[in-house]
Amino acid sequence: MSTSVDKTRTRPRSNSAGAKLSRFMESPKIGWVAFAIALLMPFIIATPYALNVMTTAAIFVLLASGLNIVVGYCGLLDLGYIAFMAVGAYTAGIVAKSFQLPLLFTIPAVIVMTILAGLIIGAPTLRLRSDYLAIVTLGFGEITRITANNLSITGGPSGIFGIPGLLEIGGIDLQEPAIFYYVTVVVVALFVLAAARLGKSRLGRAWRFVREDEDAAEAMGIHTYKVKLMAYIFGAIWGGFGGILFAAHLTAVSPQSFVFLQSALVLMAVVLGGMGNMRGVVIGALVISLLPELLRDLSDYRYLAFGILLVVVMVFRPQGFWPARGFEPERPAPNEAATESEPAPPKEAIR
Repeated sequence: MSTSVDKTRTRPRSNSAGAKLSRFMESPKIGWVAFAIALLMPFIIATPYALNVMTTAAIFVLLASGLNIVVGYCGLLDLGYIAFMAVGAYTAGIVAKSFQLPLLFTIPAVIVMTILAGLIIGAPTLRLRSDYLAIVTLGFGEITRITANNLSITGGPSGIFGIPGLLEIGGIDLQEPAIFYYVTVVVVALFVLAAARLGKSRLGRAWRFVREDEDAAEAMGIHTYKVKLMAYIFGAIWGGFGGILFAAHLTAVSPQSFVFLQSALVLMAVVLGGMGNMRGVVIGALVISLLPELLRDLSDYRYLAFGILLVVVMVFRPQGFWPARGFEPERPAPNEAATESEPAPPKEAIR
């Protein structure tokens, strides 16, 4: 009588300091640690200037996480992403000032307008690829800025000033710098978490297949056009919320805030951090937004130093600070035993 034999193979677990640090950096705990540090920063650096810089950096992180959906997840080169931020900021500013509403009440209008913007740029152009798509998105960004510069409803070159604040609840003004910073950090954390979850979802896997090989993805049954359009719509919504926070932070919106350089900086943050990896994108956004301020003592040479540092990083780390991992088969956790069973021999025929 024959019986099947089970063989158990255990994967050795490394207890070195490097291995522990690597597991910690890949675990969700690192996100909670970063969030806690962000909440404690006003107690460490409590000057109005520092609050302003940290709030601006948080908004920049939100924009980078949105562009990462388009570029990092789906592989669509977008050179005019700041246009979605402009649509959100102008929509919020026009609605809030026209009806004297707090900016929080403009969120539905901003969502509608940014989705329309995503459809307008995405629907007719997403069948293009490579350089052609990049040129079209660059044109969309410039057209948005020029349109805002020439329309009377947007205030022309002067823009819109005196935009109402977010909201006042029970005598607490959310526009107060420290409170607004905390509101911004919480909103940005939620959007970063949502973008990370999207990347691990079924739609996120479809985006990655399209990024790696669009023809193969279509052959596998993925509707590549719809998948790419969804990436643009999600990216537009992220940019629109960045526009709301931007308008609330400055209480003013002008075309000079949405030049091509801003789109290039957001794209640089995604590439420098590591396309497709949300942790890396957050690091890249913080470096791009905070490093020029840290080099402010160099006066006129700070941007030269900033550029040299970026070149050095891209030469020695072209994949970014924290690149995304490729597709890998599911593997058991290091502390779990992986079992393999030999197939049981065929039963003897009953005579």
